[in-house]
Amino acid sequence: MGSPGNREHDDRDRDGAGRARNARPRDALGRPLPPGSVGVPRQPEGVLRSPGATLAEAQQLLDDGLPFHAHEVFEDAWKADAGPDRALWKGLAQLAVGQTHAARGNLTGAVRLLRRGADHLEVYLPESPHGIDLVGLLRWARDHAAALESGTGEVPMPRLRHR
Repeated sequence: MGSPGNREHDDRDRDGAGRARNARPRDALGRPLPPGSVGVPRQPEGVLRSPGATLAEAQQLLDDGLPFHAHEVFEDAWKADAGPDRALWKGLAQLAVGQTHAARGNLTGAVRLLRRGADHLEVYLPESPHGIDLVGLLRWARDHAAALESGTGEVPMPRLRHR
C-alpha cells in the first residue's frame, strides 16, 4: 500500500484532469450532505455564458435563495474572462459567497467577503458594465457587512441589474 500522499490508490472522485471533485450531495447553501442524501442539484462547472445570461441566471438563483449556486455562475464568468471584466465577475462571486456565509451563520467570513467583493467592484464606477447596478450593490455590500458585524440583522440584496 502506498504512502498517504500516494494518489495512485486514491478513491476520491476526480475529473478528467485528475482534480479532486466532491460528488457528495449538497444542501441549498452548498454544504456537503451525508452520502446517499437527496441534495440540491449543483450548477454545472465551466459553462460559458454571455454577460447577460450570467447575470440572468445568477439573479434567478439569488431570487430562489441559492447564493452559493449564483456564486458558481459568477465564478465560471470570472475564470473564463481574461479581459477587463475579470475582477467584476470575481467581485460579484465574492458578494454571492459572502451572502452564502451569512446564511450559514459564518458572520466573520460573510463580512470579509462582502467587503472584498465591494473592493473589486468599486473600480468599475462610475460605469455600470452590462447594466449592473454597481451603486446599489456596493451600498448593499457595505451596509450588509456593517449590519452583520454589529448584530443588527441582514440587509436584503438588491437586483443585480438596473430595471
